[in-house]
Amino acid sequence: MTDQPDPETDFLEQLGQRVRTMRGLRGMSRKVLAKVSGISERYIAQLEGGKGNVSIILLRRVAQAMGAHLEDLISAGGMVEDWPVIRDLVRNGTPAQIAQAKDILAGRGLSKLHLRTPFNGIALIGLRGAGKSTLGKLLADKIGWAFVELNKEIEHQNGLSIAEIIAMYGQEGFRRLEQTALNNLLAGKEPVVLATGGGIVSEPLTFDRVLSSFYTIWLKAKPEEHMARVRRQGDLRPMADDRSAMQELRTILLSREPLYARASTTVDTAGLSKEKAASQLVSAVSRILDTNAEAFGLRSAAS
Repeated sequence: MTDQPDPETDFLEQLGQRVRTMRGLRGMSRKVLAKVSGISERYIAQLEGGKGNVSIILLRRVAQAMGAHLEDLISAGGMVEDWPVIRDLVRNGTPAQIAQAKDILAGRGLSKLHLRTPFNGIALIGLRGAGKSTLGKLLADKIGWAFVELNKEIEHQNGLSIAEIIAMYGQEGFRRLEQTALNNLLAGKEPVVLATGGGIVSEPLTFDRVLSSFYTIWLKAKPEEHMARVRRQGDLRPMADDRSAMQELRTILLSREPLYARASTTVDTAGLSKEKAASQLVSAVSRILDTNAEAFGLRSAAS
């Protein structure tokens, strides 16, 4: 007799994988998640390993600590890729917007759509230590655009550091302020080079706005390079004093890679000097600007 897979065991294993992936998206180590949720690090390890038959109350605490929706942890999957964006749009939509969305999904009202999205510039995404700030500034100088670092915009608009914002409002509060800062930036008239935070991909609506409003470039490097650059910057959050820092970084990168890969293009800086990486980035941008300058409504770009 062939052993049949146990559906409950399978569910717990998938649940553990989703918790681990969500934690990676948020850039949280087990130690940090344990501290914020008030649940022991050992218990979280068991949960992620599919060994913990967690209560709904404890799972809710884990979700809240990560600023995630409980349904995203217990969902059995099978949903369309953009489901989190659609869900959050519906949650935030007015009755009129929801009615219009229903008409469109039902095949009505399509002629009223305005499909073209304004071009707001170049956005750089990637893990911390990818070189977004350093290379972004060089690129902005080269093409004559303003350079904006989204995290600094958040700090400026709220009069608090990122660490203070997260301590006061948590991950969910920070993501709301990040979305507000991005919306304020998109209200501007001139294209910019934007350096985003590494975890921006964890907020579906905000990341969707980046993808639809900017030509998006994933700055990619090896985990060891990310770690070395972060250490040189003296910034180890959220992995400070964590002996398994490299493993945690690999978990974060593995969780985020499918979302980073949704960028318009990828520039791999592995093994490159700052000058060579900048040259690769300028080359990638020059091709798209030369080809699409008229369509994007750009006056010109420096050669």
